[in-house]
Amino acid sequence: MKWSLVPFVISIRLQTVLAWEFPRPPSIPPAPQWQKPMFGEASPHRPDDDDVDIVSGSQFNGLRTYANLPYVNCLSDAEAEKDAKYDIAVLGAPFDTANGQTVTGRPGARYGPGGIRIGSSRIQPGGYSVYTGKSALLSWATVVDCGDVPLTWLDNNVALKQLDKAHRVVSGRKASNESHSVTPRIVTLGGDHTTTLSALRSTRERWGPVSVIHFDSHIDTWDPAVLGGGISDYAGLNHGTFLHIAHEEHLILNTSIHAGIRAPLIRAKGDLRNDLRCGFAMVKARDLDRIGAEGVIRQIKDRVGDSKVYISVDIDVLDPTFAPATGTAEPGGWSTRELLTILDGLQGLHVVGADVVEVAPIYDNPGETTVLAAAEVAQSLIELMVENPVKSLADA
Repeated sequence: MKWSLVPFVISIRLQTVLAWEFPRPPSIPPAPQWQKPMFGEASPHRPDDDDVDIVSGSQFNGLRTYANLPYVNCLSDAEAEKDAKYDIAVLGAPFDTANGQTVTGRPGARYGPGGIRIGSSRIQPGGYSVYTGKSALLSWATVVDCGDVPLTWLDNNVALKQLDKAHRVVSGRKASNESHSVTPRIVTLGGDHTTTLSALRSTRERWGPVSVIHFDSHIDTWDPAVLGGGISDYAGLNHGTFLHIAHEEHLILNTSIHAGIRAPLIRAKGDLRNDLRCGFAMVKARDLDRIGAEGVIRQIKDRVGDSKVYISVDIDVLDPTFAPATGTAEPGGWSTRELLTILDGLQGLHVVGADVVEVAPIYDNPGETTVLAAAEVAQSLIELMVENPVKSLADA
């Protein structure tokens, strides 16, 4: 009796639609405009599945880009000749050399750009802010990911020259929407904080000197004679001295400001005197408890005024609870929500460049807390740029 049922069971199974097949052809709406390929068309596929799109809309195929943006090799003249113009470029700076020469104690930020891109996987151009109702990645501005600058790991001097040149080249292309500006702006994904110096050199050339809004737990204006330079001139340029050097090179204005400072000084008074000489005011981390986010926003805006602004966010401005994966972790920092609130409150400023740095994914937790936070910070920086177009020196 048991075996006599086998043919009947097999017969029924053969007549049943397999679970993974559609009972009828799927009805798939056309991809929205922002999902269509930036260059070229979809690859040819079978005649009976012409309505199945395997090119656009997937967050997990091809190159991993920030917020699933189109990839453009912005460093290549040949790519630029394809009319691949952009208004805002996301540029990776995988730099820390991992040998203590530009970072102190916790190397690994060279992998920050890749980590931030992973953290941005759920961000896409079609998303709208629940706070503003706007989509910065679906606006007048063409935003692309230029990938990482190919920096050597073997020589800091050569690597930083490579980064200097990359910023000049990427910012030297003609922008996509020239009615706003002929010069594109750059959001850099670091990398340790030394990489900001190359960005400031580029913004000085394209936009003139800028006020720096520096979110960090450390002042980073240390005199090289105090931090590194006592060892060698080579060691004097590092992630704690780059703002001092930027001041010496006349890249920044004396209307700059730190926000979120809480780390110890090396010299009780000397460091603060030098910080003032470099043009910085200061909002300490605990000031937020006293004056609130609105007070911090007001102090920043009053300080920079109508000047052109560069915003640099060291992810260690956040407390290690919210960002454990930093090159330099100091307890007592801000929450992710507080930082994003302050960044969003800076709308209206003339932001000509920005970065988020010191993300070292090796120290992150399984939930990828730090890279998720850094990805949101980068999106806020792009939103500030989109909200307020700025004319460059070339527009004069």
